[in-house]
Amino acid sequence: MRATVVVWAVMSLGVTRPTDPMPARSLPLRVIVHESNPVAELPRAEVSRLFLKRTTRWADGRPVQPVDQAAKSPVHHDFCRLIHGRQPSAVRHYWQQMIFSGRAVPPPEKASDAEVLAFVRANPGAVGYVSAAAPIAGVRELTVTR
Repeated sequence: MRATVVVWAVMSLGVTRPTDPMPARSLPLRVIVHESNPVAELPRAEVSRLFLKRTTRWADGRPVQPVDQAAKSPVHHDFCRLIHGRQPSAVRHYWQQMIFSGRAVPPPEKASDAEVLAFVRANPGAVGYVSAAAPIAGVRELTVTR
């Protein structure tokens, strides 16, 4: 009985193939890169790796410079849930472990979409995220696939 309920619950979520693009406008956020970055599309898991600093270089060898939103920001909460697949507290715990072990420090945090946009515009290796309503002139939006 329990297995049947789990299977039904998973099927009711509308699970799709891993390569299906996430509908960009249905997301409450946009993942952005510097306009010179040639990358147009990345899987959700790779975007997560960029922000957790598990992937540190773009394919062209340029260092990745992730920039995060403030922890209290609604778009940060959405990003943690939709991209990392974790609650913000779990991401915070991850960074506490990384700092304590001396392996890495979290990306810089910016207080607003405007500050994230300015950082990404100024840094060719940057990747950030902003709310879906933010005007993204001067940067490029990445398509995030499942």
